[in-house]
Amino acid sequence: MNKIQQIHRENMKPEALDVNVGDTVKVHSRVLEGGKERIQIYAGIVIARQGIGVSQNLTVRKISYGEGVERVFPIHSPKVAKVEVTKRGQVRRAKLNYLRKRQGKDATTVKEVSRVVPA
Repeated sequence: MNKIQQIHRENMKPEALDVNVGDTVKVHSRVLEGGKERIQIYAGIVIARQGIGVSQNLTVRKISYGEGVERVFPIHSPKVAKVEVTKRGQVRRAKLNYLRKRQGKDATTVKEVSRVVPA
């Protein structure tokens, strides 16, 4: 096995992340302030997912005080404690760049996945 592949495997998180573009998520990130560490939650909609293996990233967008804010989170970083899916979205695009032009509620909503309950 290649040395680089071995290092990538060691740094990847063991659990698979089940997040797609269009999902509304809460990203729990570790923040160091002084000598203390705390968890800060960043909630928004996933507008992009890129990268392979250890270098996978999620771009999460939210509206804060009327201004759109985007943040890129490396999925396998030790700074990301966990990613929690709040709502599943159904989209037909790989990147949701069109949400940047929208305002108000339109900027944060996508069609929800309709779950079919088996009988």
